[in-house]
Amino acid sequence: MSGLLSVRNLSLTFATDEGPVTAIDDVSVELAPGEVLGLVGESGSGKSVLAKSLMRLNAGNARYGAESRMILQADGQEIDILALKGAKQLRQVRGDKISMIFQEPMASFAPAITIGKQMVEQLMLHRGLTGAEAKMLSVEMLDRVGISEAAKRFDQYAFELSGGMRQRAMIAMALSTKPKLLIADEPTTALDVTIQAQVIDLMKEIVGEFGMGIIFITHDLGVIAQTADRVAVMYLGRIVEEGPVRDVIRRPAHPYTQGLINALPKLGDLDAPLTPVPGDIPSPLERPAGCVFHSRCPLAEPRCRVEVPLTRAMRPGHRAACHLNEGVKA
Repeated sequence: MSGLLSVRNLSLTFATDEGPVTAIDDVSVELAPGEVLGLVGESGSGKSVLAKSLMRLNAGNARYGAESRMILQADGQEIDILALKGAKQLRQVRGDKISMIFQEPMASFAPAITIGKQMVEQLMLHRGLTGAEAKMLSVEMLDRVGISEAAKRFDQYAFELSGGMRQRAMIAMALSTKPKLLIADEPTTALDVTIQAQVIDLMKEIVGEFGMGIIFITHDLGVIAQTADRVAVMYLGRIVEEGPVRDVIRRPAHPYTQGLINALPKLGDLDAPLTPVPGDIPSPLERPAGCVFHSRCPLAEPRCRVEVPLTRAMRPGHRAACHLNEGVKA
């Protein structure tokens, strides 16, 4: 393996009182150092579950498939994420080699502990710094993400900061350990458009400076178009399309991707009606047979209800799983 991250045949089920629920179904994806992979799909498509799997943060009732593999290349080491056991081994990935920015910082920062104390604690744990060294680095990172009066903010609590400032503080905290992989789980959803643009620009700078890989999770294809190098479209736990972001957006090869693009507001035609994807995403407990999207697909054929489509190469680096693409040569 020459890349940063290799996920192969990842399947994940949760044991529930109503029976096993498939959250991730045979997902394979690659990420190179310095690359931004956009992960897009509706709520309930499995994006956050996939992200948490990379840090082994899913609940204790989670069961991975026998063929599932997640390999991380970091500092000359090949880390088998699913083979890690115990808190000491898991710290190799959690907050060290892999950091995560969550959608809502208030749910991630401890409300009764200052921002600075939380940053210092992780640096002492993962980087072995002294308290003074950790404080100096933390203040520096807060300043670098554009937080004014960083030394003052260091001693404040999360509830004392604005939404945009909290998000920047979380980015500073995630970056301070200099991870190899950064997972950003809808980091701009709760922000206004001006702060959203600043956060996107900041993340682009981060990739160039630190050379880390980023998995950027969102339901907004517009954000993905401005941020990612490649995009993977998820639906009900499966990746239905993946490829270079511009190629996927300009020439979508799966009806679900086409539906997501058609649902975007058209600024050039303000009178055009919004065109949502018809229907609702099914419950994982009522997972459709065959193609998981067939119950909402306007182009579905009878075989879509019973046959799982193969993932085919559409063009170099661009693949999709749809029966309609049979016969297409890359």
